[in-house]
Amino acid sequence: MIDFTTFYQFVFSNSSKPHKEGAGIITYMARNTRTGAVLEAMVLPALEMGGYSIERQVRLTDRLGGGRHYGDIMAQKDGCRIIISLKWQQSSGTAEQKVPYELMCLADVLSRNEDVHKAYIVIGGDGWTKDSFFLGELNDWVNTTEYVDVVRLDTFVAKANRGLL
Repeated sequence: MIDFTTFYQFVFSNSSKPHKEGAGIITYMARNTRTGAVLEAMVLPALEMGGYSIERQVRLTDRLGGGRHYGDIMAQKDGCRIIISLKWQQSSGTAEQKVPYELMCLADVLSRNEDVHKAYIVIGGDGWTKDSFFLGELNDWVNTTEYVDVVRLDTFVAKANRGLL
């Protein structure tokens, strides 16, 4: 049985890690977003099991239209660097509206930075109403040569766990 008090203390503790710089990307400690932290806690063990080294809350570039763009996770294995953006939708809300913009921003990062090889948007939760569109058609609507893979949480965890990202 899971002790949720201990789990939440683990997920939401230690918000004062310093940043590190390297390879043109600045790494900062995770922001304290409650559902995002829970989703991150579900994904990190699979990445570690798959042999990936990980950095959290990685400063990527400035976003299209302005503002800083952070990747939730930067995973690396065998010289391949992968940006992972996590989106949780527990009830109808704004996460669905953020997915197309995040896809465009990640495609922009891939086109500008040859050190980053791939990007995923991982969608979790049961509040999605447009998930079929995001999973099957969104890339057709965004005019870019860079491919950002939008996947469900369970599909991503299975691939990461086997080291097949």
